[in-house]
Amino acid sequence: MRVSTQDPAAPVEPAEPAPRGRLDRYFEITRRGSTVRREVLAGVATFATMAYIVVLNPLIIGTAPDADGNLLGIGPVAGVTALVAAVMTIMMGVVGRVPFAVATGLGLNAFVAYAVASQMTWAEAMGLVVVEGLIITVLVLTGFRKAVFRAIPAELKAAIAAGIGLFIAMIGFVDGGLVRRVPDAAGTTVPVQLGGDGTLRGWTTVVFLVGLLVTGILVARKVKAGVLIGIVVTTVVAVIVNVLAKPGPAFVDGKPNPQGWRLNVPTLPDPLIQKPDLHLVGNVSFGAFAHVGVMTALLLVFTLVLADFFDVMGTTVGLAKQANLATSDGTDMPRLGKVLFVDGVAAVAGGAGSASSATTYVESSSGIADGGRTGLTSVVTGVLFLGALLLTPLVSLVPSEAAGPALVVVGALMIRQVKDIDFTDLGVAVPAFLTMTLMPFTYSITNGIGAGFVSWVAIRVAQGRARQIHPLLWAVAVAFVFYFGINLVKAITGVS
Repeated sequence: MRVSTQDPAAPVEPAEPAPRGRLDRYFEITRRGSTVRREVLAGVATFATMAYIVVLNPLIIGTAPDADGNLLGIGPVAGVTALVAAVMTIMMGVVGRVPFAVATGLGLNAFVAYAVASQMTWAEAMGLVVVEGLIITVLVLTGFRKAVFRAIPAELKAAIAAGIGLFIAMIGFVDGGLVRRVPDAAGTTVPVQLGGDGTLRGWTTVVFLVGLLVTGILVARKVKAGVLIGIVVTTVVAVIVNVLAKPGPAFVDGKPNPQGWRLNVPTLPDPLIQKPDLHLVGNVSFGAFAHVGVMTALLLVFTLVLADFFDVMGTTVGLAKQANLATSDGTDMPRLGKVLFVDGVAAVAGGAGSASSATTYVESSSGIADGGRTGLTSVVTGVLFLGALLLTPLVSLVPSEAAGPALVVVGALMIRQVKDIDFTDLGVAVPAFLTMTLMPFTYSITNGIGAGFVSWVAIRVAQGRARQIHPLLWAVAVAFVFYFGINLVKAITGVS
């Protein structure tokens, strides 16, 4: 006779609920305490929160000229932006099985537009993005990505995020017409001013200010899809203003019209729905190394890789914590390798599609807040992006005065990272300050990141704290010294 040794008074752990079908089993919906309905609604919430990228990315990537003066165009960029977001978000849901959505990275796209494409053709710039994505993917497969990420001081990570926020806000102010270049004829050393003549005037300025107020209020009140709603409301105001006041474009017959629409005039496209223009897919060249020189091309790729590191790792850990998927110390999560792998592939896909590097979106937190816990949330979001492909003509309706306020508000959200910087320690404060300020002041994300890394190492050495510097951080700083002294390096080495 077998006698049970179990204490009859001991609590009995409830059995794990059985999955309800293949879908439930694959995504572990019941196991993670969710339902199909909740996952679907969460996917809709995530899409509504981040759908603005289909509007904003074309206004950044599609309107910036390359070294030859060529534009990708707003409509085509809108199409590939939606396509890349759809495919990679679905892949994140199916492979990573997490409620993380993927789309073109804000900040990274600005760097590609203003620091990379300005030196080469758009095809060559996207070729460097593909190279960056391949490097990221290899680093994930080797486990090196975590090592590099952990080598960077937390304060510099926060400063980079905050600096990109300032840079994005600067773009929003300039594209919206609130901040403008002082005319050379003014005979002053002051580079920029408020409005066209130091004052605020014109109906287009009113549209921008209305958009900034509306979007700021919506986001402050934590209204779901507040950024997208702000863009829509401001666009409606812009259409009405255009019909009644007729400000016209910024240039009429080659002559400046200071009170006109900065980029595109808000008029209804015909037709509203049409087959998406995807001709930019595959428009990639790897000729940048010959065009701008091996050293310059490598340093641009290096900067892209560096920026992608900070954007993805921090976002992934934060979302995993919110979704209760992270370990107690927040440094790991189930299927982390697959999640990072998909993100690396997304960078490759973004370059191959001419949409710029794609990355995991922090806006996924809106779906997680609505109860999304599994990859089904991402699949729903991706399917909605597929539907957005048919509506890409609508982006030509959105003027920069309506999208600019969204950039400013997104910048305000990113600047919150300064709370993690100890400004009482000047060894931290100076590198962080240089990182944040040089990005908007020099209109270059690269300059800000480089100044931060070089100054961090230099000050730590001067403080007698060289042993606290990670070997990989030394390597990064040295690489940026070469970057800033690229002309001297070229002269000494003879490399073109």
